[in-house]
Amino acid sequence: MATAEQIKALIRSHFSDDSERFLTLALQVAAHEARQGHGPLAHEIRDLVDRARSDRKRRTLQEIPTELDALVQADLPGVPLSALVLSDDLMGRISRVIHEYRQREKLRLHALSHRRKLLLTGPPGTGKTLTARVLAHELRLPLFTVQADRLMTKFMGETGARLRQMFELIREREGVYLFDEFDALGGGRTRENDVGEMRRVLTALLQFIEAESSDSIIVASTNSPELLDRALFRRFDDILTYSLPGEGERKRLMANTLGTYLSSRFGWKTALAESAGLSSAEVVEACRDALKAAVLKDLTKISAVDLRLPLAERRHGHGGQSPSCTQKNP
Repeated sequence: MATAEQIKALIRSHFSDDSERFLTLALQVAAHEARQGHGPLAHEIRDLVDRARSDRKRRTLQEIPTELDALVQADLPGVPLSALVLSDDLMGRISRVIHEYRQREKLRLHALSHRRKLLLTGPPGTGKTLTARVLAHELRLPLFTVQADRLMTKFMGETGARLRQMFELIREREGVYLFDEFDALGGGRTRENDVGEMRRVLTALLQFIEAESSDSIIVASTNSPELLDRALFRRFDDILTYSLPGEGERKRLMANTLGTYLSSRFGWKTALAESAGLSSAEVVEACRDALKAAVLKDLTKISAVDLRLPLAERRHGHGGQSPSCTQKNP
């Protein structure tokens, strides 16, 4: 049977309403029973825990207040940390967020708190949204994507009320909350088009972020950090700056996406030169286009030449050299 310490810990977690801690301890009891040769009991406990976690996540996704339903998209991402291809510095800082969350009880014993307010800045397609999805998966939390621009209304006081409801949801339902296009809410107070209502909204936002102390993770994302009010920056525990992928990162993106279709004599020099200046998302999209073309032609391998047209199309999409020009110069 479970040890005395395990039973006491289960009782403490139950009365402190720490359901995740309770389920973790239950799995420890299952492991203990398995070591004692009580296989059927251990299996039954694991099944109970799995069902409890599944039910809790389903309720979390379904219980978004009606008034916020159109503003929040709920998801349970299945994107592991290995899916992120970023610089070593960014990967280290993201791993630190994950590690601190998992050890948050240990930090609390020393009157410390885990990193839970992150500001992600950088060009589109460089991995900011993907980072939020990875965090949700690795921390076993639902992802709530908040459309920051939709929080804004033309009616006096309504935006502030919605903001208050949003932070109440953050406090009541643990999860990863991604505020996309955060500059729509956090724009500087000195801009020419500023109005009194926007100043009040920004002041409220500053207060809500600073006062937020739940275990939820807040991820604010913006492509235009220069538009943010400077006072916002010090409200975040970490500011992560994303950039276009370097050669090493583009190579990993191509290898990960093409997988077994990658030719053994793949011309990396050509592919890396053709992909210079593209975002991570654009490189992945080009690789997927090449994969689709290969599948439709019944090919089993993709060379750098096969990837040239998809990469050129992505470059052309934001003012680069046209695909036809690229194809004329093999």
